[in-house]
Amino acid sequence: MTALMAHTVHPAAEATTADPGTGLDVNQIQAILPHRYPFLLIDRVVEVTRKHRIVAIKNVSVNEPFFAGHFPGFPVVPGVLIVEAIAQAGGALLLTEIAGRDSKLMFFTGIERARFRKPVVPGDQLRIEVEVLAWRTTAVRMGGKAYVGDKLACEAVVTCVLVDRPSPGTAATRSKAGAESA
Repeated sequence: MTALMAHTVHPAAEATTADPGTGLDVNQIQAILPHRYPFLLIDRVVEVTRKHRIVAIKNVSVNEPFFAGHFPGFPVVPGVLIVEAIAQAGGALLLTEIAGRDSKLMFFTGIERARFRKPVVPGDQLRIEVEVLAWRTTAVRMGGKAYVGDKLACEAVVTCVLVDRPSPGTAATRSKAGAESA
């Protein structure tokens, strides 16, 4: 078992547009997370306990782009996307505590104990519950569970790191320079 990270309190230099205890709509989520369609995987936040817990909702529609190939005739939400939804919910909780979050990104560094218990299909509503297990200045470890009704569909522990967002064009510039030197 890995050692827990030391808990550090982060000052909230930027307030969200909603009272943290009341939840967030999709516009408020988009003001916090950098994800956009088709990769924004939470639709609403229904419960928040600052720095500790968040509950988010994902309404699963047959129109999701991944259903075209996963699987034709038997659409099932890919498990990795449920784990991503867990991470996004955790990111929505944590990024509200980060000063200058518009210049930051949160990257996965680990996924542990992921278990998929029930297929998630069109028409289902995922209730994603995430708790902070450990938090330090630039990294976080979170335990998440995703339910359909009262049935556990997925659970996982995710670890993420906070990094500075590259300047626009940085990745493309680096890729181009690398290709030219090859």
